[in-house]
Amino acid sequence: MNSILSDRILNMEESATLAMAKKARELKSKGIDIIGLSLGEPDFKTPKHVQEAAKDAIDEGKYFSYPPVAGYQDLREAIAKKLREENNISEAKAENIVVSTGAKHSIANTFMCLLNEGDEVVIFSPYWVSYAEIIKLAGGVPVLIEGTLENNFKATAKQLEEAITDKTKAVIYSSPCNPTGSVFSQSELEAIADVIKKHEGIMVIADEIYELINFTGKNFSIASLPGMFDRTITVNGFSKGYAMTGWRVGYICAPLAIAKACEKIQGQFTSGGTGIAQRAALAAISGDQSPSKEMAEAYFNRRQLVLDLLQEIPGIKTHIPEGAFYFFPDVTAFFGKSAHGHTVKDADDLCLYLLEVANVSLVTGGAFGAPNCVRLSYAASEDELKEALKRIKKALAELA
Repeated sequence: MNSILSDRILNMEESATLAMAKKARELKSKGIDIIGLSLGEPDFKTPKHVQEAAKDAIDEGKYFSYPPVAGYQDLREAIAKKLREENNISEAKAENIVVSTGAKHSIANTFMCLLNEGDEVVIFSPYWVSYAEIIKLAGGVPVLIEGTLENNFKATAKQLEEAITDKTKAVIYSSPCNPTGSVFSQSELEAIADVIKKHEGIMVIADEIYELINFTGKNFSIASLPGMFDRTITVNGFSKGYAMTGWRVGYICAPLAIAKACEKIQGQFTSGGTGIAQRAALAAISGDQSPSKEMAEAYFNRRQLVLDLLQEIPGIKTHIPEGAFYFFPDVTAFFGKSAHGHTVKDADDLCLYLLEVANVSLVTGGAFGAPNCVRLSYAASEDELKEALKRIKKALAELA
C-alpha cells in the first residue's frame, strides 16, 4: 500500500504530542487510570460570553454560508485594533489579517506561500513539533539553532547571525515558547531584529499563540519595532488564552502581499474558517478579558506547585518557565537505568516507561529538538498534578 502514497507523506513524521495522546487514550479505553500531561490543552471551559456568542450566531441563522476566505471583516478589524492597541503594531489593518482554522493552519499557509524548494528556515530550538515538518512539506530545509538550559533554552541573535546563509528565507520562534515556556525579552528581540535588518529578503514568523499566558508582564511583539512590520508575520489565535482549542481559530498579521498570498492559498485548500467559531472569536477578543486573566493566574499558581514538586525529584534539572503551561526538564540522569523490564536509553524510552509504569503521559523532548528533555504540561487540575508528580517521583526512584 505504501507504493501508492506520496514521498511527501511517507517522509513526514507524526506529531509526537498527538501520538502520545493517542497512546494515552488507548490505555484509558482499557480502564487504566492515565493522567495526561502530554497535550497543550487548557482544562478550563471556554468563557461563557464566548459560548453565548456562538449560540446567538446559530440562532441568527446568518453564518451558515461560506464565510469570506480571509475571515469576517469585523473580526479582522477587531484583531487589527487589538494588535495596534495591545501589541503596539501600529501599522496593523484589517487587510493585513487572515483568519484560518487554527494557528497551525496559519503557519502552514505562511510557509507554503514563502518557500521554494531548498529555501532554509532558521528555527529557534527547542521548537514546537510541527514547525520542521510543515517547512519540509513546503519544500524548505529546517536549520536549528539551539538554546541551552543555562540560557532558559533561548537561542541568541549571535547564533542566528551565524546560521544565516544565502539560502535563508525565514526565521521562526515562539514566545512564550512551546515547549519550554521561555519568553524573549524586548532587548533580545531587538537584537534579533538588528540581525534580520542586515539581511534583505528574510522574513520573521513570530508565533505568539501563548501571549496571554505570560508571567513576565506584557508580551512584546517584534513586529512593533521600527522597520520590522514589513519583515514579520505575526501568528496568534484563540486556542490557549481563551480555552478555545476545539473551535479552531487562528490568524496572521502580515505585510499585504503575504496576507493576500495566504488568502489565495487558503481559498484553494479550505476556504474561510467556520462562521460560528469566528463569531465566538469576535466575542473573545472584543469582550470581557477577565476569564483569560483568571486562567493565567491559575497557570501561574500551578507553575509554582509543579516546580516545588519537580525540585523534590533527584536527577531532574529544570529552569523556571516564564509563560505558557509547560516544564521542559533535562532527564539525562536517568539514561542507562532500568526497572520493571524497561531500560531507559533516551527521553523516548523514559516517556514510555512513565506511561506504562506511572500511568502518566509526557512527550519526549526529541520531538522538539531537545533529546535530553521531556515536556510536561501543567494544564491540568492541581489534584491531577499532585498525583502525577507523586507517580513520576516513585517510578523514577525505582530506576537503577
